[in-house]
Amino acid sequence: MSQLPAPSPDALAHSRQVHEAIANTVVAEGGFLSFARYMEMALYAPGLGYYAAGARKFGAAGDFVTAPEMTPLFGQALAAQIAQVMALSARTVIEVGAGSGRLAADLLLAFEQLGCLPDSYAILDLSPDLRERQRETIAAAAPHLLSRVVWLDRLPETFSGVVVANELLDALPAHLVVWDEDVIRERGVALDADGRFTWNERPATGALLAAAREIADETGTGGAYLSEISLAARAWSAEWGKILQQGMLLLIDYGFPRHEFYHPQRRQGTLMCHYRHHAHPDPFYLPGLQDLTVHVDFTAIIAAAHGAGLDLLGYTNQGQFLLNCGVLDHLARIPADTADYFRASAATAKLTMPHEMGELFKVIAISRGIDEALIGFSRGDQSRRL
Repeated sequence: MSQLPAPSPDALAHSRQVHEAIANTVVAEGGFLSFARYMEMALYAPGLGYYAAGARKFGAAGDFVTAPEMTPLFGQALAAQIAQVMALSARTVIEVGAGSGRLAADLLLAFEQLGCLPDSYAILDLSPDLRERQRETIAAAAPHLLSRVVWLDRLPETFSGVVVANELLDALPAHLVVWDEDVIRERGVALDADGRFTWNERPATGALLAAAREIADETGTGGAYLSEISLAARAWSAEWGKILQQGMLLLIDYGFPRHEFYHPQRRQGTLMCHYRHHAHPDPFYLPGLQDLTVHVDFTAIIAAAHGAGLDLLGYTNQGQFLLNCGVLDHLARIPADTADYFRASAATAKLTMPHEMGELFKVIAISRGIDEALIGFSRGDQSRRL
């Protein structure tokens, strides 16, 4: 990994702390730790994990750039869809995993322009560092709207309105599974003789084995097939069946329907790591300093939600969704032949073009008590593919 930027001495010391905490857990678990548990600790361990410690993650100074960081047009387009559902349910919004707070600020300003400010805009984010950054971002961009924002420590018991999650599901812990002829094994984390992380495998059991058996026919034959199963993402989606009274979950992430996710040609899975704007495949590199992600199996998400009593209202790629929601109309309002226009135009192209983020990222709407067709899926709905 010599081609990656070197961490500062303080960052390296922090990563060693994370390594030690996870290594101690491997020992306590008898020498084998599920990758889902490793991923959970590396990302979310209080005070240590990537999302729970103080390093900057988003934007040019961080490790990756999300859609809201690229242009406010993303939030302006989303606002049209959210406004439609708020009018059909309740004028409340929860954003889960709000990152830097950029999307929250852009949405609030867009709602103000549309004349449909929510009575409450709640953010669910457990990182104290990110909460403070979100507060600063909103205070700088929309100080007069900050009083409408509240921060939650947990999911509500009941809720009506709109739940927004942009690039949340890909960062929920996932198990690694190996299908090899008639044998299904779980790949997890062990320690070598020098105390470094290494891979180990054991027979899959319980809910993981049951889920892996459902997928086995998709993986094809011809040797071992490695991929991911996120039981956490399924559980998160199903939990809203107990909570959502009326309204919509609007989930935006990169991934595939199951028949594409577990395609025979995708034999090494989708696990990817992000460090200082470099993508690489080694999850053991500098734990606590890099993001770990897996693509989303959208078929599993809707199956879990539907099993909990929720409905699928739409599924399409991000490019089509943004076009349906009028992103080009928002772009046209920026004076042409200006630097702002050229920046916004380039960002819009990246968000919508199939060879950029437009096809890889998907948008899925899951609901209860909403019967009206949604504007974001008026063209190009691919629900039948799930």
